[in-house]
Amino acid sequence: MARTANMLDDNDTMQRHWREAGIPEELCRELALASAPMQLHAHPPVRTVADAEEHWRSVPGVHTKNLLLKDAKGVLWLVVLPHDQSVNMKELAPVIGSAKLSFASPVTLEQVLSIEPGGVSPLALVADKERRVRLVLERRVLAGDTVNFHPMTNRATLSMHPDDLSVFLRRLGYEPIIVDLA
Repeated sequence: MARTANMLDDNDTMQRHWREAGIPEELCRELALASAPMQLHAHPPVRTVADAEEHWRSVPGVHTKNLLLKDAKGVLWLVVLPHDQSVNMKELAPVIGSAKLSFASPVTLEQVLSIEPGGVSPLALVADKERRVRLVLERRVLAGDTVNFHPMTNRATLSMHPDDLSVFLRRLGYEPIIVDLA
């Protein structure tokens, strides 16, 4: 059963929930600066969409599938899709201006985004100090009132408004590529 906390609770309560969920301090600071309404949903660790679906039943909004990919030139791409959408990487490559996409290794996840498999999301871009990752969002991720991501840990899901995600990404210096893969 997931435990839910409002990210606009008093600072002590908010920090305690962040620590309990294993959210890195750097992301906590950026989220606090956003001063936007968010909900944190703590749950057991999940590594796949199938594992997470059981914990999402009571969490409204668009749930996401987040893929860190590497192309033939070594460029890293974070591709964010609705959780129930599949993607053909051969078809995706020319859409984003790339070629020969494959999954990035767990070592790359750790080195570039300071995360383990299962914790990938646009929120992890806070750790990409060299801005090595290019962000691709499928348009439907931004279409609803709420979008859900792992906050650099697979032990929680963070719900936020898509506009607040856009503000967060701009603060980090990211302008996502928006694609229609439907």
